[in-house]
Amino acid sequence: MSSHAQPAPLGGKLLNPTTLVCGFMIAAMLAVLLTRFVFGLGAVTNLNDGYPWGLWVVVDVLIGSAFACGGFSVAMLVYIFNKGVYHPLVRPALLTSLFGYTLAGVGVIFDLGRYWNFWHILWPGYGNLNSALFETATCISVYILVMWVEFSPVFMEKWGLGVAKKKLNKVLYVFIALGTVLPMMHQSSIGTLLVLMGSQVNALWQTPMVPLLYLLTAIIMGYAVVLFEACLASAAERRKIEVHMLQPMSKVMLGLLAAYLVVRVADLLVRGALGQAFAFNLAALFFWFEMILFVLPFALIGSIEKRRDPSRLFLAGVALMLGGSVLRLNGYLIGYDTGPGWSYFPSLSELIVTLGMFATEVIGYIIITRRFPVLPREAQAAH
Repeated sequence: MSSHAQPAPLGGKLLNPTTLVCGFMIAAMLAVLLTRFVFGLGAVTNLNDGYPWGLWVVVDVLIGSAFACGGFSVAMLVYIFNKGVYHPLVRPALLTSLFGYTLAGVGVIFDLGRYWNFWHILWPGYGNLNSALFETATCISVYILVMWVEFSPVFMEKWGLGVAKKKLNKVLYVFIALGTVLPMMHQSSIGTLLVLMGSQVNALWQTPMVPLLYLLTAIIMGYAVVLFEACLASAAERRKIEVHMLQPMSKVMLGLLAAYLVVRVADLLVRGALGQAFAFNLAALFFWFEMILFVLPFALIGSIEKRRDPSRLFLAGVALMLGGSVLRLNGYLIGYDTGPGWSYFPSLSELIVTLGMFATEVIGYIIITRRFPVLPREAQAAH
């Protein structure tokens, strides 16, 4: 595929087994949410005073937003480091990010006790500039708007709004710049929230370095999602996998992963917290699970020959997506302890909503790529 290939809709039927299953999952999610908004959080979740947040916040928001960093990660390569060869990956990655962040923003409302006051975060009179949570919420809200503007040329091309697209292109660099800075701010601030929890968080994840760790893993997970999405979409749509782009990008990903592991292990050694990893408890077990997932990609795609194998690229992407997810689960749930008498395990309703959120992303991706110019034209011809 040429890096200059123009995007085009894939075409094809929207009604298929995948969209039917996703539709069923979304319907189940909406039923649970209706119950939640009518009868309250207690009717559908296992949240309590010791664990005021659970699966919806950690998975749908914290992990979901990290998965959605593909657009930001690829944009850095293309627009900051001037690697134009990756340009065909920008729109698919941005689409994944668009759905991920938009649903993460909506998902926050599900978990708010007084959801009718959600607009306070958007009103200057309620702002607290010293709050890491306020900074996180503000950046995510603005970033969602920025991504919709960045992605709007796709709709303009489809609807024949060439004049509007030309005008937007003149100022699009401003939104691209914002789209690079804002994720860095709020992904690191998500780590800052963990620091503020103090001794309630296990020493394996309670460190002043956690904002940097969360930022690095968010970028790494962004590249991992691009690998995952490219391989999965190519298989589903019977397209050729563009290994010539994914292979060098995965090398960049491994470089960042190596930097992350150096910082992670050095921090544990300097703080004297590594001994906690050898305790006989659930936290230590999940710590090693997390570390194995982060080390595994070096065995899978550590050499050039291995990086030419699409199946290895796919598995490496899955490993890093899981590794970043477990890191966040460990800090916010597994390694979080508010004291004796409190425990939490997600309810079936919480799982249904989480699965429904992911189903919404899948069906949205299918609809947009089949009806709007997102993937390169050669991919459409091969399909």
